[in-house]
Amino acid sequence: MEACFAVRDGEGTLLSILNKTLKVMPSDMLTSALAIYDSTADKVTFWDFVKDNMIAFFVAAGFFALSIISIILVLLRKARKAESVAKLAANDTKKLNDKLENALKKAEAASLAKTCFLNNMSHDIRTPMNAILGYAQLMEDELKGKDLPETSEHLEKLQQSGNLLLSIINNVLDMARIESGRMEIDENYARIENIRQTLFEIFDDEAKKKNLALHYTINVEHEHILTDTTKVKEIFVNILSNAIKYTPSGGSVTINVDELICDEPGYMIVRTRVSDTGIGMSQDYQTKIFDAFTRERNTTMSKITGSGLGMPIVKKYVDLLGGTIDVKSEFGKGSTFTVTLKHRIADEGYYTEKHVEELETDSGILEGRNILLAEDNDLNAEIAEAILERAGLKIERVEDGIQCVNQIMEMPAGTYDMILMDIQMPKMDGYKATQAIRNLPDKDKACIPIIAMTANAFEEDKRDAIEAGMNGHVAKPIQVDKLLSTLVEITMKQ
Repeated sequence: MEACFAVRDGEGTLLSILNKTLKVMPSDMLTSALAIYDSTADKVTFWDFVKDNMIAFFVAAGFFALSIISIILVLLRKARKAESVAKLAANDTKKLNDKLENALKKAEAASLAKTCFLNNMSHDIRTPMNAILGYAQLMEDELKGKDLPETSEHLEKLQQSGNLLLSIINNVLDMARIESGRMEIDENYARIENIRQTLFEIFDDEAKKKNLALHYTINVEHEHILTDTTKVKEIFVNILSNAIKYTPSGGSVTINVDELICDEPGYMIVRTRVSDTGIGMSQDYQTKIFDAFTRERNTTMSKITGSGLGMPIVKKYVDLLGGTIDVKSEFGKGSTFTVTLKHRIADEGYYTEKHVEELETDSGILEGRNILLAEDNDLNAEIAEAILERAGLKIERVEDGIQCVNQIMEMPAGTYDMILMDIQMPKMDGYKATQAIRNLPDKDKACIPIIAMTANAFEEDKRDAIEAGMNGHVAKPIQVDKLLSTLVEITMKQ
């Protein structure tokens, strides 16, 4: 085997040494060394590979670059498409939001229109009802001590029909307000015994006329509570009214009031059961008793009047107060309504028995008081004057808010002890008139007691009256006891 070495030019000495080595090296050793060299893999660098495969490298690199560019273009296309879809969706969303906003504005406008309609209808209906019931009340007072049984009977039926019509009107308005979401809770102080007494005063005479036994038991530890007294009374007025209406002569109505255990500190739970021995209800009707305008027997068949709104309003009120109501009835044997309500416990400092007794009995302090009556309706003014004059008060009338303010400004301070202010009057309403009086520079005139006496009878109307600077609120149709007790209360605070 022949072998040789190659060296760089100018390395003659190295070449001589290598040649001499090859000559003296045994052939087997040289063969072995060459075999080792041949079996050793050549080390090739990346650049060597590129140089040796230039075309293949550029083809592969070009393909890779084109693939990356294609992917980027596809992604850009998808991004543009997604952006276009997003813009369309955004436009659709904007259009939908605009439609929803317009719908909301229309709904709010409709709700406002409905509220205005209800307020106006309430006022316009209560105004003539005030005249009807007011004159009936005056006639009743005039007939006392006179032997006119037929006239008294006719008058009684007139009053019953008027009160029934007013009750139906109130029920329709209340249901409409509940459904519109405008009914609110007006929490105030109450005593459970006073609520019982009020209910008995309302229904005791009616129960006696029908020869019904009216029983009541109470077992409560916390008698002083904070609740929406008006709604609580309305709940049981409706239930008791039905119990008495649908219980035949000789039957009985029983009211049981019990306090239940309440885990929430500062609260108590009251369970009230109203049971009667009346005509009862079918199982089918019990499932829809709380539906509006439903009655098991209509007025024509039963000859018992009603609108079919009493129990739906009861259910709405109970739900609004966070309570529960359950009914059990058997046809021909009677019904039992169970109402459970949670009330806040009131400090007994809320209640001063002496003060309440004075308000109920000492109406003599009104004798000789001078009242300025602001009322634009002649009939309502005549009724108010007659009622107040019989209570010993002296009345002077003006017909609108401007006349009322001018009268207070022109007359010396102390001429009038109180103002009874209608709300809806021409030229200037009662709210503006009250604010004008409260802003008078003469503080003695500015602080004169002002009581709203108006057909605006909703809870927010009462709040609006107080916020306008009035001292109290009496709703029309006028209830003489309510009016006089309010006058006594305001007078005693002076």
